[in-house]
Amino acid sequence: MDLKLDLYVITDSRFAGARGNLAVMEEAIAGGADVVQLREKEMSTGQLVELGLALRELTRRKGVLFVVNDRVDVALAVDADGVHVGQDDMPAALARRLMGPGKIVGVSAGSLDEAVRALRDGADYLGVGPIYATGTKADAGAATGPELIAEIKRTTGLPIVGIGGIDATNAPAVIGAGADGVAVISAVVGSADPRLAAQGIKEAVLTAKRRGGPIC
Repeated sequence: MDLKLDLYVITDSRFAGARGNLAVMEEAIAGGADVVQLREKEMSTGQLVELGLALRELTRRKGVLFVVNDRVDVALAVDADGVHVGQDDMPAALARRLMGPGKIVGVSAGSLDEAVRALRDGADYLGVGPIYATGTKADAGAATGPELIAEIKRTTGLPIVGIGGIDATNAPAVIGAGADGVAVISAVVGSADPRLAAQGIKEAVLTAKRRGGPIC
């Protein structure tokens, strides 16, 4: 599957604040986001569906991918393009079966073993990390550094999105290690100007891709 994953932006109500997730994501898309993920651990199912439907309308209108974190039921209810599951969420193989053909299944991987298992279970792409230290996700684990990306890419060949502490300054190293894109939360959603922040990260990613080869 040919996925455009250059800039993958994840919702977070804590950082969006009074602006709201929908407004922030519209700005992120205007700045170049290719994928929007709905990830709100504290919302009820009803709230997730309501926000999911609004994001589905926005992303469809703007022509970007829309993925729901963890909740296959919500992804199906709002007709999202896919779902993303972590190691403690629904098993990837089951998510793959429930989502059905034509839908995307992304899987988080913090080690080579997890990545190989995700490949076997039918993952379309991997979210690898945390690459750098991050305070956004309390259970993210220790930072792996970009080197893990290169190892997983060589072994699985799957598209990879690096996640964890990534911004415009270190995104080139993540792309240079073999990632197809970068996933961000606070660097865009927590920015005073999400559009400008997204533009800066997107340009850093595209510049690194044009340069090619590993970046030391």
